[in-house]
Amino acid sequence: MAVNKKDEGNEGQVARSVHDKNAQAGKGRPTPKRKDAQARNIRPLVPKDSAAQRKEAKRRMRERENREYEAMRTGDLQNMPKAERLPWRVYVRDYVDARFNIGEFFIPVALVILVLSVIVTAFARQIPYSIQITMILMTLLYLYLFAIIVDVVVMWRKLKKLLVAKYGEQAVAKGMRTGSYAWSRAIQLRRWRLPKPRYKKRGHWPK
Repeated sequence: MAVNKKDEGNEGQVARSVHDKNAQAGKGRPTPKRKDAQARNIRPLVPKDSAAQRKEAKRRMRERENREYEAMRTGDLQNMPKAERLPWRVYVRDYVDARFNIGEFFIPVALVILVLSVIVTAFARQIPYSIQITMILMTLLYLYLFAIIVDVVVMWRKLKKLLVAKYGEQAVAKGMRTGSYAWSRAIQLRRWRLPKPRYKKRGHWPK
């Protein structure tokens, strides 16, 4: 019997259709197109909740700063900022806190002298030798500043040698700003210093 070519083509299409349906049934879902798959893998560079994330990041930063400040106020070395935990900075603090620093009284002394000079100038007619008194007060202030500079220089020369001998040149490198760290602490009142001195009284020299 002769077979019609048209019938053969129809049978082939039916077979392919059945095969495709079986393949889909085996997967449980149709094969996704390449564009659809790529679209699902694309993620936005900026998340939709970026404002909330920024707010959360600020909150965490504020908590960390508060925790570090409290650690410096109480002397908790483990929770201080990383820079304050450097061994040579701990050594500098202990050294400065152990000695008597002329400059630590700079703020109250300068304030008293400035207030007295203002009072003398305001009541210059009632106060005899007011000009001479003002000059004396300003001279005392400059002498005190000179004494602070000399004291800081002497302190740093001794401290620098100790730091180099114990921790090497890295402890006094320019990038570390160890010198400015030492003198800025030396001109603060002891009770106002941060981090808090580890000992209540002077004389506890670092080893």
